[in-house]
Amino acid sequence: MSTAVACELTIPEAPSEELRRRAWEAREALGDQLIVLGHHYQKDEVIEFADVTGDSFKLAKLGAEAEAELVLFLGVYFMAESADVLARPGQTVVLPDLSAGCHLAECADIYTVRDAWEQISGALPGKRIIPLTYMNSDAVLKAFCGENGGAVCTSGNARTVFEWALAEGDAIFFFPDEHLGRNIACDMGFEDASLPVWNPRLAELGGARRELLADAPVILWKGFCNVHTNFTAEQVKRHREDHPGVRVIVHPECPRPTVLAADESGSTEYIIRRCNELPAGSTISIGTDLNLVYRLRDAHPAKTIFPMLDTICPCVTMNRIDLPKLTGCLEALESGGLPNVVSVDEEVAEWARVALDRMLALG
Repeated sequence: MSTAVACELTIPEAPSEELRRRAWEAREALGDQLIVLGHHYQKDEVIEFADVTGDSFKLAKLGAEAEAELVLFLGVYFMAESADVLARPGQTVVLPDLSAGCHLAECADIYTVRDAWEQISGALPGKRIIPLTYMNSDAVLKAFCGENGGAVCTSGNARTVFEWALAEGDAIFFFPDEHLGRNIACDMGFEDASLPVWNPRLAELGGARRELLADAPVILWKGFCNVHTNFTAEQVKRHREDHPGVRVIVHPECPRPTVLAADESGSTEYIIRRCNELPAGSTISIGTDLNLVYRLRDAHPAKTIFPMLDTICPCVTMNRIDLPKLTGCLEALESGGLPNVVSVDEEVAEWARVALDRMLALG
């Protein structure tokens, strides 16, 4: 692959069956040079090409551990960034659509986070505040945490990382997901009322009261996932009425009332595991992305699995990765081109790795 050169992505126009055939031909021709990483929320038309499936961090790690020189990420931009941060020397990460972003990740940017950090530091002299960012964030925010003594967390290990941070410092500054942070902090025993929310659109202390900031164990960022915030406690109540004995499982990016109303909450990998574990005949309502819920339904015909809300679209930005773009990407790679390369600045990547390594050290 040393002769590969950057190129523009050409998106082919052809019937789906022809695109599928061409994509498989290109994939097979690339062989072990390429690993295809598929996030659980991707469409069926592209997830079938994934060598491995998983959540964003698991996939980034597996990409780095692979012998392949090329890493094709079926996901969104922050995921491809994480794959590049962890990539081995000589590996190249590509994304079939560079505009495939994440609403949650875009709720925080380095400029507003730095401004908040300066204000919080000034308002709380003598206190050590530990910055933590969710995996669903840009690499530069991961780097910010690495440089300032903080770490990254996933929805699966957030409590462990929160506990580490509170052992290291006096309080946590967590971004960008208010709901995940609130759910973890409340599960740890902190009162909801003790958790101020920093609104980056409000200039003075993010709209938070100074006295509340002074005593806060966790300062939350006003950000949210535009899929998971659609699930409500009222929907849970309705499902219980319509489906006696239903088991309701939601993602912790859902608002706190929804999580409290559900039977269980957990990461995407947790939801998959629980669907595997629950016995045949179970009725399960799931509050997360529709692509995954329908895939779980098809994988468990002996169980009744359905989404908490089926009138919403799957993640719009995640679904920008489609079969034509994937086919064009694979064919370009097969011909020696490098379309849509995702490359993180080395200094940013170095500090982002520090934040990720702190998380990994916690087990």
